[in-house]
Amino acid sequence: MKVKAVVFDLGKVLVDFDYGIAARKLALQSQAPASEIKAVIDQSPLLFLYEGAQMTTQEFFKAVRERIGFAGRFNEFAAAFADIFTEIPEMTRLQSELRGRGLPTFILSNTNEIAIGHVRRNFPFFSDFTDYIFSFEHGVLKPHEGIYQITEQRSECRGAEILFLDDKPENTEAGVKRGWQTICHKSAEESIGAVWALVG
Repeated sequence: MKVKAVVFDLGKVLVDFDYGIAARKLALQSQAPASEIKAVIDQSPLLFLYEGAQMTTQEFFKAVRERIGFAGRFNEFAAAFADIFTEIPEMTRLQSELRGRGLPTFILSNTNEIAIGHVRRNFPFFSDFTDYIFSFEHGVLKPHEGIYQITEQRSECRGAEILFLDDKPENTEAGVKRGWQTICHKSAEESIGAVWALVG
C-alpha cells in the first residue's frame, strides 16, 4: 500500500538532545550536583508525569526546584531545561524533501510544553509539518495505543498508509500492531535509505 503520511518522532530522530547539558546549567543555581539533577529530569518518573499531562509546567518546576534546591526563577529554569537540542540536518532535510514531493509529514512525540516552546522558537524546520501530536497535549504517552489512534485521526490515514520513524523499538512495535509501516531509527543514513525504499 502506498505511503500517504510520514510520521516522525522528534527527539533522537529530528533533533538530538542531552539532559546532561541542562543538569550542568541548573547545578550552577542548585544545592544538588549535576549528576543528581540529571537523574531527576532525564527520562525520569517525574518527567514522564509532566510529559503525560499529569503535571502542569508550574507543578513540574516546583517539584524539580524542591528536589534539587534550585534558587533561580522559572524563566531561568525553563531556559536551562530546554536548551539541550541540536538539529540532525540529514533528517530534517529528508522531511523537507518529502514535503516537497507533496507528502504530509507529522511529528508524534513524547514531550513537554517547555521543550516544544524552545524548539518552535529556535529551529526553523519545525514549522514545516502538516500537524503535531504531542503527549503533553493529549495526556497519553507512546507506546500507549491512544496516541496512535489520535495520529490516525489527525492524519486521516490508517494502517500501511502511515510510515513511522522512531528510535525506540517499543514505539515502532506499537505502530506495527496498528498495521503501520515503521522504521526503528538508528542512523540517518539507514533511515533515509529505508524511507526512500518505501516511498519510492
